[in-house]
Amino acid sequence: FWCFNIKRFLLKQTWRKTAFGVFGYLNFTKAGFLDHSKKFKPEDMEIRIPGKNCIVTGANSGIGYATAEGLANRGATVYLVCRNKEKGEAALSDIRTKTGNLNVYLEICDLSSVNEIKSFASRFSEKNVPVHVLVNNGGLLEQNRVTTSEGLELNFAVNVLGTYTMTELMVPLLEKASPDARVITVSSGGMYTSPLTKDLQYSESNFNGVEQYARNKRVQVALTEKWAETYKNKGIGFYSMHPGWAETPGVAKSLPSFSESFSGKLRTSEEGADTVIWLTLQPKEKLVSGAFYFDRAEAPKHLTFACTRDSHALIDSIVDSLNSMASFV
Repeated sequence: FWCFNIKRFLLKQTWRKTAFGVFGYLNFTKAGFLDHSKKFKPEDMEIRIPGKNCIVTGANSGIGYATAEGLANRGATVYLVCRNKEKGEAALSDIRTKTGNLNVYLEICDLSSVNEIKSFASRFSEKNVPVHVLVNNGGLLEQNRVTTSEGLELNFAVNVLGTYTMTELMVPLLEKASPDARVITVSSGGMYTSPLTKDLQYSESNFNGVEQYARNKRVQVALTEKWAETYKNKGIGFYSMHPGWAETPGVAKSLPSFSESFSGKLRTSEEGADTVIWLTLQPKEKLVSGAFYFDRAEAPKHLTFACTRDSHALIDSIVDSLNSMASFV
């Protein structure tokens, strides 16, 4: 019986990765974006949003930078949340220069630290401004097991606990922007390869950074569902999305062989950010809170026969764990 279960588990893993590889190659590359873009409506992106306050985490490069620039271009007041002050200041200067929008500001915060996020949220709350849009873009893929100063596995600390803590602490300011407030979490197609698991910090001895990243991104999708249910009467919409396979500094650093193999076939950061900006601009009645989006359309959260759907039942116990960590770290 034990051997049978092991074989079944390995078969599921193999199927998920194979199906993901085929599905991804057909849809997540630049060619996929160009194909899907034939159905895009140009007028969807012509909306301007002056007076809207938008927070973008991980905004100094890649998809975060492209998102921040795109929102600034449309007149929004944009707050760049960055870990590195020097890189953040360079991004701030570039975006202000390119867009002519001076209502772009830099906030320094290390998303791997619950205490830093709490400090940022406290500082930001003093501005007493409504938050119309929170873009949870900041994330990383660390191949090796690294422990933060707060004793947490680094991928989990940034991608899951950081995202959770930031979102929960911004809810009062998002409520101020009701009924037009929204939270957009940048997940990854890699989540298709993983079900939810209670082992949030990957306690197994053979640590695998790519697998941990996929697990983290699955949690983000399930959290978005949970937030949509929890805050359905607060006037806040919650959406997760994935950008496809984009050529960003983060991908080049974390997955160099993947980046080289797909050289010339990956999306630009702007193409990766397209759906984030689209989700920001669309009237909320056109969107489904709790849904997962890809290339300006609602997308499935599970691949056929991947056996990941039932795992979402674990989200309540995961939220309990995150609440505990966010409160007492």
